[in-house]
Amino acid sequence: MKQDAAFFEGKEAVLIYIAKRLRDALKLESIFAEAGLDYGVEADEYRGGIIFHAVRTGAFFYVLPDSLAAAHEIMRRNGYKPYA
Repeated sequence: MKQDAAFFEGKEAVLIYIAKRLRDALKLESIFAEAGLDYGVEADEYRGGIIFHAVRTGAFFYVLPDSLAAAHEIMRRNGYKPYA
């Protein structure tokens, strides 16, 4: 289930994925919600581009450390490559 920032207060959230397209972000949110996984997502900036570097905005997905293995497994089963 999508959690707000208060859910992560005082805990160390782990970045698991950066969605560079809205379509990917919405699909991953749907997959996590269906699996009942607690996760957080926020918009943030990342650097992209090979020849022409640019700052872009993406959806950053986070989970708590005790959910990390489950999140990675869910992502892999659905064709996503975990960030770390």
